[in-house]
Amino acid sequence: MEKVKSVGLRDADGRRGYRNRLEIVRDMLSVVSDTSPSGSRKTHIMYGACLSHKLLSHYLEKALRTGLVICERGTFYKITEKGMAYLELYADYEGNCREIERRITLGRNGEETLGEMLL
Repeated sequence: MEKVKSVGLRDADGRRGYRNRLEIVRDMLSVVSDTSPSGSRKTHIMYGACLSHKLLSHYLEKALRTGLVICERGTFYKITEKGMAYLELYADYEGNCREIERRITLGRNGEETLGEMLL
C-alpha cells in the first residue's frame, strides 16, 4: 500500500506521518463534503487534503472512476452518496482500529503488571 507524507495533518491520535490510500481518499472526500453546494475546485481540494497536484490528479481520477465524486461544469467536484457512505464506513473503521489499539495497550499493561508481581 503506497504511503504519502502528510504535511501538517494529524491522525485521530495526534500523530503526524504517512497516509495510506484510504486516508488520502478520506481527506479528499472530507474537503469536498465540507464545501459549498456548488462544489470544490481542484486547488481547494489539493490544499485542503495536503496533496501535490500529481497525487491529487491520481486520486481524484480514481474517485471519479469509482463514483465517489462527480465533476460538474468541468471544474467543480461534488461528493456523491457513495462518497458519503465511504466517509461513514471509514469513520467506523477508524473507531474500530482505535478500540483494538486501546485493548492491545490494556493487554500489554496487564501483562507488565502480572510480570512485576512475579518479581
